[in-house]
Amino acid sequence: MPPLTRFLVFYAMLYAAFGLMSPFLPEFLRQRGLSATAIGTLLAAGTAARLVAGPLAGRVADACRAWRAVLGACAAAAAIAALLYLPARGFEILLLVGLAQAAAWAPLVPVADALAVVASRDQAGRFEYGWVRGTGSAAFILGVVASGDAIDRLGMDVMIWGSAALLALSAVLAALLPNIAVESDPEARSPQAGAIRSLLGMSAYRGLLLVTALVLGSHALHDTFAIISWRDAGISSAATGVLWSEQVVSEVAVFFLLGPMLLHRIGPVRALALAAAAGVLRWIVLGATADVLAVGLVEPLHGLTFALLHLAAMQLIGASVPRDLAATAQALYGTVAAGASVALLTFASGALYGAIGRAGFWVMALLCAAAIPLALRLSRSPPLR
Repeated sequence: MPPLTRFLVFYAMLYAAFGLMSPFLPEFLRQRGLSATAIGTLLAAGTAARLVAGPLAGRVADACRAWRAVLGACAAAAAIAALLYLPARGFEILLLVGLAQAAAWAPLVPVADALAVVASRDQAGRFEYGWVRGTGSAAFILGVVASGDAIDRLGMDVMIWGSAALLALSAVLAALLPNIAVESDPEARSPQAGAIRSLLGMSAYRGLLLVTALVLGSHALHDTFAIISWRDAGISSAATGVLWSEQVVSEVAVFFLLGPMLLHRIGPVRALALAAAAGVLRWIVLGATADVLAVGLVEPLHGLTFALLHLAAMQLIGASVPRDLAATAQALYGTVAAGASVALLTFASGALYGAIGRAGFWVMALLCAAAIPLALRLSRSPPLR
């Protein structure tokens, strides 16, 4: 199969596995007898585990130049960890399983993205990373829908079996992906112990992490309190579902169509600034009103504030980071810059929304506004200038 086809199949299986399990895991834990506090503690511990495991596995993949092997091993470990939920009982045992699953899941997307971004650069014109990532988003949606229907008919355990099966299949498919040809890269270097220091010493990469933290972190208030705000304003459940689905549709559309076109026309630096500007507009409107028409007009901006930003970030990482640090760079981007900022701002969002309600979105708009000049400054960073 051509490299693009291999990645499309792999991303479809991997993201479908995520969709089958991740949205329903809290309810599964509740049915295992865990309280709301215990569920929150378990999930928060999983977030902490991902922050450690993602960069560590990425560094191992880079140091050993074994990206496919690490990806396959982590997918297999994630399948085993999923199955361990079935016999687990009691908070302590479930916590251990949750930590194992989070640690195994954390490297999957960063290492896969490292492989896909390099392949897209090697196959320029025949391979767009956005097509691969868009396939993943679509597969996630299908996984959620399929899992919900299967759970209603067969019970909660079916989503564990389905996710584990797809993760096991992903482990096999990982061996078929094209590896990173470090030897062909003129910037390739021997792996260093100070890889993270080397990455953070690159002004372009460092600036990208900051912009990512501000723009993706600004989504935390929306993801936590948008539906609460809409319901308090009298928006029906049906309308709320439509508003939320607009995000997903726009995300897939940008990954497949609009995003690659914009990147070719304006470049990744301006695309990054555009994503931040779209965030300013989106959060200003949501802070000002919960009118269903206004909300419906700005929710599709998610395609820019998330998908376009992600595509621009992938292109910038591919242009500025040597290949022998590709997985480490992806892990820092995905688990630290994005994951940690979202976790911290989610924690802060409770107090913010409790104090000023939906006006808290204006604080998120300020974060995106601060990201615009930082993004444009990347054009002066070597090797992007």
